[in-house]
Amino acid sequence: MTAPLDEEIPEALAGERLDRCVALLADVSRSVAATMIDGGNVRVDGAVVTSGSSRLVAGQRLSARRPEPVDPRPLPDAGVEFDVAYEDEHVVVVDKPAGLVVHPGAGHAAGTLVHGLIHRYPEIAAVGEPHRPGVVHRLDRGTSGLLVVARTAEAHAALVEQMAAHEPERVYLALVWGQPGSDHGTIDAPIGRSTRHPTRMTVTERGRSAVTHYTVERRFEDPRPVALVRCRLDTGRTHQIRVHLRAIGHPVVGDRDYDGGRPGIDPGRPFLHASELRFAHPVTGELVAVESPLPVELVRVLDRCR
Repeated sequence: MTAPLDEEIPEALAGERLDRCVALLADVSRSVAATMIDGGNVRVDGAVVTSGSSRLVAGQRLSARRPEPVDPRPLPDAGVEFDVAYEDEHVVVVDKPAGLVVHPGAGHAAGTLVHGLIHRYPEIAAVGEPHRPGVVHRLDRGTSGLLVVARTAEAHAALVEQMAAHEPERVYLALVWGQPGSDHGTIDAPIGRSTRHPTRMTVTERGRSAVTHYTVERRFEDPRPVALVRCRLDTGRTHQIRVHLRAIGHPVVGDRDYDGGRPGIDPGRPFLHASELRFAHPVTGELVAVESPLPVELVRVLDRCR
């Protein structure tokens, strides 16, 4: 079994069927959700519920055991394209293109970065969790840039420990709508699941601690007021930069999930790129520092700004 689901039903899902809520919150298909419910693996407020048509109430506690796929091991796929910014016998730092999902999940059973990694580095298939071998952190599908992958069990364990302690330095470049009032700032605001949109995140007192530091690199006024911002993470919550920048009134350009889809500038994706990654090598302890330039589609956007 993978990590169990244990969440409070948000207002956005009040009155919805149990099977739909399980599918959304556990990130599984409706058919898998139905199997989980039929098998007695889903509880509402501690009681097993076996009817997928049951309607839920906001505030109820939904817990479930997520089943592993029948064969959780992804198959190698030579057709998955990605660049490598650094590699040795212990780790690989991938420069992920926007649009590529990191590992298999609901709706993405094939064609992910993991499928491409185990084609290029077969030993990764035996490292870490079966359905996402080698993976120690993720980038959103629409985000490009750097992420580190472990090639050995020793490297995986060490990197997971570093990530849990928030030791690696991760820096992103984002183009945001509007002009931040200060050239430097820190956003210290907890992040949790949105009660209005259960597949999105939001700033909420019920969330987990999240800290983002930002610096304005460049400011533009034409064709619309925007700013290029450098963001450094102290934590790594889901959608953290996107949520934090929206919370201060400057959503990421092109990020339609978080109010960033506006006329005037359209990169065709969120303008968010993981540009710098620094971490202690999991075996030698030496500093590994990698940088990634902005991809060409984002450079073209900046070239049109004045």
